[in-house]
Amino acid sequence: MALIVQKYGGTSVGSVERIEAVADKIIGYKQQGNDLVVVVSAMSGETNRLTELAKQIDPRARGRELDVLLTTGEQVTIALLSMALQKRGFPARSYTGGQVRILTDDAHNKARILSIDADNIRRDLELGRIVVVAGFQGVDADGNITTLGRGGSDTTGVALAAALKADECQIFTDVDGVYTTDPRVVAEARRLERITFEEMLEMASLGSKVLQIRAVEFAGKYNVPLRVLSSFEEGEGTLITSDDNEEDSVEQAVISGIAFNRDEAQLTINGVPDTPGVAYEILGPVSDANIEVDMIVQNIGADGSTDFTFTVHRNDYEAALEILQNTAEKLGAREVSGNNRIVKLSIVGVGMRSHAGIASRMFEILAREGINILMISTSEIKVSVVVDEKYLELGVRALHDGFDLADDSEE
Repeated sequence: MALIVQKYGGTSVGSVERIEAVADKIIGYKQQGNDLVVVVSAMSGETNRLTELAKQIDPRARGRELDVLLTTGEQVTIALLSMALQKRGFPARSYTGGQVRILTDDAHNKARILSIDADNIRRDLELGRIVVVAGFQGVDADGNITTLGRGGSDTTGVALAAALKADECQIFTDVDGVYTTDPRVVAEARRLERITFEEMLEMASLGSKVLQIRAVEFAGKYNVPLRVLSSFEEGEGTLITSDDNEEDSVEQAVISGIAFNRDEAQLTINGVPDTPGVAYEILGPVSDANIEVDMIVQNIGADGSTDFTFTVHRNDYEAALEILQNTAEKLGAREVSGNNRIVKLSIVGVGMRSHAGIASRMFEILAREGINILMISTSEIKVSVVVDEKYLELGVRALHDGFDLADDSEE
């Protein structure tokens, strides 16, 4: 008998009919002899509806009362799903985050989990019940309702799996696993049977939308095996796990996937003094504005001055450009320029550690297609480049073909 934590997102429970279908799927796992804890999101569109109601009252609504409002979405889902299971003759009990006692800090709208008291869940499991838990929410030390921010339900599922020492945490979505790249861009993309936490974390941070970064970080930290599955199709999905004792697969899979991010913007300040602390003088004000910087390139010019280029999220482009222009005046910089029509392409794979020449091969593939590289960033298991946005699909397809990642099952 295995203990499995399952998480179903808003699309999976988006209507009464889909909740009924999820109940049937859960029962199938229960009949195989598994103990089950099920984490659910609000029905698709419900969180947006509640947020819009709040904005009608106060366009700047946030904090404690917004959390009280938004958590009602998941409360509806846990009740309906528990009713559906009970109707089928399977005892079930629903819990809000506060009832489980998912203890968080007091950062409303983006709280972090501190601890979980899973005693009530364990007692229910011993009695043969299916436990249904509201994702995305918890309580702080004073009993105030909190929400976990973007990807909160995934994080709830992984955190419960860690606290319960579950055999597996299964994330049910509208896709049937993790692919070598987005199948909407490359029709021949292949579903991966297995990927490491490291690779999945890189792919999530580089633009893959299958899993949220926080959930993957949590799973990696506590070594919780994650499996991505489809709510609507049968299949084995993709297992995300550590790379311990996986030397053979690591050697074979040099590149696991191609990630891309459309939400990039580039900023450059030319002709700043090449002196200690200049990088902080440039990026400090950007950071103070709560703008996250991604890639950074610094070049020393022939005249001894420095050119400094960095990327930010496209939504932050205008604000960052204004800050950089103010900084340029203070530093006596020669010029400030920007480009919000760029994208980032990345290759990811733990096998890169043991294979030389991967970056040069990537550059060669792009060069053959006439794609100019604007910036480069590397780590042990990834190489990222910034290119003009018009080359996104061409670049992804070329890299996918060049590294032989296509699904050849029909050949």
